[in-house]
Amino acid sequence: MRHEGAVGEEDAMTATQARSARAGDKLLGRVAFVTGGTRGIGAAICRSLGKQGADVAAGYSGNQERAEMFAQDFAGAYPESHMSVHRGDIADPDDCRRTVDEVIEQHGRLDILVNNAGITADRTVLKMTDEDWRRVIDVNLSGAFYLSQAALRHMLDRGSGRIVMISSVIGETGGIGQVNYASAKAGLFGLTKTLAREAAMQLQRAGNTDGIGITVNAVTPGYTATEMLDSVPEKVLDGLRAKIPLGRLGDPEEIARVVHFLSADASAYITGQVWGVNGGLDM
Repeated sequence: MRHEGAVGEEDAMTATQARSARAGDKLLGRVAFVTGGTRGIGAAICRSLGKQGADVAAGYSGNQERAEMFAQDFAGAYPESHMSVHRGDIADPDDCRRTVDEVIEQHGRLDILVNNAGITADRTVLKMTDEDWRRVIDVNLSGAFYLSQAALRHMLDRGSGRIVMISSVIGETGGIGQVNYASAKAGLFGLTKTLAREAAMQLQRAGNTDGIGITVNAVTPGYTATEMLDSVPEKVLDGLRAKIPLGRLGDPEEIARVVHFLSADASAYITGQVWGVNGGLDM
């Protein structure tokens, strides 16, 4: 969404190298599965996890060519990280379980699940169809449950893991024409807190309270500069910016940074929490 000044070939190469270099090793040896991971915020999350040394599996729903291009770009930027892509329908319980099994089969383990995939079907309440309601709830909320259930079984067997839900500020504030989306995103808060409690309970019952444990947290992005906003008129974007105390849209990388922080071993004492990354839109 920002216009950058022109740079020379040498400067561009230096910038590319800087973006591609590993930034740390907080997630070295870990395997992460990011749904909706080949575009927008999901792609930024994949890159952020890769920068910290994680092997990454990116989920996608339909555009195989785009997914393969993303995987190639990722492999070029982070050659030490193993990348795979996995196609599936998040609204289908069997597909969710299959993709989790697929990731574990290909990578040998699953340490981090990021439930990022989501859709919208915006209409006011009186105009919303049954299908509009059902599909958004199925993808944005039920899919996160199916994936988390499958991943949690594996994590409990291992005694460690991280689950991060990507909710939305709309789940906290509501949004005109988005009753289905707001309800699903708000539902992720209850899912997060309940999974966090049950994971901790199960580890305590097993006598496994040492080490990095299993944590479940949620991140709530505000209005973020992704391609989803490319078709939004500039006047509308100006209106959005005016509502945000910091006066700008968020960058996908700012969301991703919080996800990789919550995914690290050192964040073992943070669970059941909702992290707002919204420029102060909801306080």
